[in-house]
Amino acid sequence: MFDNLTAKLEGAFKRLSGQGRINEVNIAQTMGEVRRALLEADVNYQVARSFTNRIKDKALGTEVLRSVVPGQMLVKIVYDELVMLLGGASKGIKHSTRPPTVILVAGLQGSGKTTFCGKLALHLKQEGRAPLLAAADVYRPAAVDQLRTLAAEVDVPVYALADDTGAVIQDAPRVATEAVAAARKNARDVVIIDTAGRLHVDATMMAEVADIKQRAKPSEILFVVDSMTGQDAVNTAREFNNKLNFDGVVLTKLDGDARGGAALSIRSVVKKPIKFASTGEKLSQLMPFHPDRMARRILGMGDVVSLVEKAQQQVGKDQAAALRKKIRKEQFNLQDMLDQLRQVERMGGVAEMAKMLPQAGQLLGDAVQGEKEKGFGRTEAIILSMTHEERARPQIINGSRRRRIARGAGLQVRDVNEVLRSFRSIRLVMKRAMKMKGRGRQMGMAQMMQLMQRQH
Repeated sequence: MFDNLTAKLEGAFKRLSGQGRINEVNIAQTMGEVRRALLEADVNYQVARSFTNRIKDKALGTEVLRSVVPGQMLVKIVYDELVMLLGGASKGIKHSTRPPTVILVAGLQGSGKTTFCGKLALHLKQEGRAPLLAAADVYRPAAVDQLRTLAAEVDVPVYALADDTGAVIQDAPRVATEAVAAARKNARDVVIIDTAGRLHVDATMMAEVADIKQRAKPSEILFVVDSMTGQDAVNTAREFNNKLNFDGVVLTKLDGDARGGAALSIRSVVKKPIKFASTGEKLSQLMPFHPDRMARRILGMGDVVSLVEKAQQQVGKDQAAALRKKIRKEQFNLQDMLDQLRQVERMGGVAEMAKMLPQAGQLLGDAVQGEKEKGFGRTEAIILSMTHEERARPQIINGSRRRRIARGAGLQVRDVNEVLRSFRSIRLVMKRAMKMKGRGRQMGMAQMMQLMQRQH
């Protein structure tokens, strides 16, 4: 989402880096470029103006004037201001001291509330919580069924109300109230209430969500915002906050092509923290919002911490130890490579991981951003067309076996050859990485990412 903004900011910083010192003339020119970049990203005008004015004031300080690397110093100032713009410190869910913690999820129709509820249930479950989903979206056709489908994927119960014919009972406050009681009875320590989408100008619907708030007494009210709606999202958030006084914002569809203005404006406008960001359609693609990490990604510095956290969620200690043992004994095979690629997919794919690495564009090339993950299916098809023995002992794959594998995958022999070449290279890099420490290990990871990308 922030790719265009990142490129424009980097361009402005590079031009300043060629200057000997920061002065009023070059900082005014640079801040003009930064402000234009922010406005093009659909950032609120007043937010962009005050943001660049603060940077200008700091950059013209005595300490900065003596700097011999003005571009780098400006990046540091912009980073600090971005962190503050995005909320400063990370804010998590406020859990009740007397369970269950009740989380009310509200927002416009189509903003991704129901999917977010499923993602949040998975996230809390991974933290050791026992969530219950309350189906209080009683108006949208199939909303309850959608919530049940998502809940089944993460193995979380759903509380819903239906009459004798199976029709949904359209009483959202009752659903919310009874769900809280059911959670207490069944030792569920979190209730996530999925409410219907509503416009802030719809007095009846706004009164209903206010009634749910009064009856369920939520510990946390989260407002879900579709990041692709730009400034409209900010204006809607302001109106909802006036009527609900929510506790935090959830940004959905951050993987889309929107310009990112909502993410950069909303915290300043409504004075409420962004608590979660949804980065894809998969239920695992939800991350707690960390202003410092997002600022680093916007400035092209990467977000290695989030990447490591994602990896830890997908790979247990026992799995990691078993893989290291295989690599040391030179037993890493094609099945292992397929397992690793599938884990990368579950983490959001190579393109998503690349965004978290510093200077991802230079490291992996434009192909990552352009082609996304369309090559993974090809690699998977080729390996799955092999016998178990061929996956375990790739060295036995001769010409006739390659032709059979290619036919089974519906591809060409050259595609099979490319996967085998990549496998040999990946195995070599992983073996070397095991022997390296510190900086060398980071280089090994980067090289492995490049080798994986060759299959795309």
